[in-house]
Formats: sequence, structure tokens, C-alpha cells
Amino acid sequence: MGLKTIWRNNRVLIVMGTGLVLIHWGWYKIQSNPIFHPKRDELPEPGVVTYTPEHKNRAKGK
Repeated sequence: MGLKTIWRNNRVLIVMGTGLVLIHWGWYKIQSNPIFHPKRDELPEPGVVTYTPEHKNRAKGK
């Protein structure tokens, strides 16, 4: 069994497997790169949002 027969019989598997490995390796390199991660000091604090439902008593002025 030579390389030629392995390539002919498993072409899709080889190409898709290699592509999958390269995509995941690239994703890992992007995620581990500090350029794409802002520093914690630069992140704004989330504002506090509250919701109080309008009661009928408040609407009538009681």
C-alpha cells in the first residue's frame, strides 16, 4: 500500500481532517493572543439597572 493508494482511498478524510486541525489551531492562537484581550483596567464597569413596576397606588398619588 503506497502513498498513492492511501491518498486515493482517504482523500476526503485527509483533507477535512487537516483543515479541521488547522482551523482549531488558528482559533487557539487567536484566543491566546493578548492583542485580542483588553486589559481588565480598561473594561468599563457595568451600570446598575433597576426596574420598579409602576403600582396603581403611585399612579393615583396615594
